[in-house]
Amino acid sequence: ATALGTLILAVATFSAVRSSNMMAKVAQQQLMVQLRPVLATTRREDPTLKVNFGDTKWVLVPGGGAVGEVGPGDGSQGPDTTVVYLALGVRNAGSGIAVLHGWRFFPGWRRDAEHAPLEEFQRQNRDLYIPSGDIGFWQGAFRDTEQAGYDDARKTIEAREPWTVELLYGDHEGGQRMISRFTALPHTAPATATATDTGADASTDTGAGTGFIATASRHWNIDRPDPR
Repeated sequence: ATALGTLILAVATFSAVRSSNMMAKVAQQQLMVQLRPVLATTRREDPTLKVNFGDTKWVLVPGGGAVGEVGPGDGSQGPDTTVVYLALGVRNAGSGIAVLHGWRFFPGWRRDAEHAPLEEFQRQNRDLYIPSGDIGFWQGAFRDTEQAGYDDARKTIEAREPWTVELLYGDHEGGQRMISRFTALPHTAPATATATDTGADASTDTGAGTGFIATASRHWNIDRPDPR
């Protein structure tokens, strides 16, 4: 009788511990979902974003769009160095704050099934946070003529050809990293806003010659299994 009672108690204890562990796991998963960001492109009706590159350069990114410009800047080789400026409007469709970690530029419309290796991503020099359910922007620049990818980026933007960027980001706790791929396609429609409308200098107006239509095509999970 004593042995049977001990066995029953052990089984009950095991069941209680297992149930507690399952509940803790479910609670942790729910918490992670609440912190998880997912980036997509902005909508055409979203407001135009005014983006500064840390120098005198400003660009206007219309809703659903991206910007690629080539011009003088404060590159590492002096003010006469030609700089490639890139910007993209993004919307956080997830439930957590998105923190951008890095980016990888590709000339043309990239359709590979796999993302670039993590070691190839360039680290963001500026902290970019995208609130949940809100819009923001990504920005990147090639300032050094000796930098890997500079020539490809400059030729692509000057020729008004499509380009692709993969963004590495995660939640504000530093986890749940993801990579999302965005493609920018050139268009000739006039800008939806002028520099005067947003208070920028007229020389920085984003016109038809620099605007691109943005589209998202692929998403990859880094720190957890992919959904597909």
